[in-house]
Amino acid sequence: MNTADTKHFEIKLLAEKEKLENELKTVGHINPDNPKDWEPDAGDSANERDTDPNVKGDNMTEFENRTAILKQLETQLLNVNTSLKKIEEGTYGICSVSGEEIEKNRLEANPAAQTCTAHMNEG
Repeated sequence: MNTADTKHFEIKLLAEKEKLENELKTVGHINPDNPKDWEPDAGDSANERDTDPNVKGDNMTEFENRTAILKQLETQLLNVNTSLKKIEEGTYGICSVSGEEIEKNRLEANPAAQTCTAHMNEG
């Protein structure tokens, strides 16, 4: 991959990283004991003292939803950070399964892709 392409994808990845971090802040916060880990927030409606079982159930459902969203966003952020590290190392755009170059159209659609189209379900 040439330098212009790499710079193009780096810009896209940095924008995606910022977007993901902002989205993560809406459902969670950084774990103070591990700055690379995010934890879900309980949400605005969480109230430990509320004894109504319906409210408690709603709060639990909201927390579970936040957890699911957070995990998905955290995985996407990990792939973005991995791709940015690969740019630094000069290995960006190489399939982690086959070692072949990842198709440019795949990287345009998903700059954080770690595999080529043939191996997209294996990576």
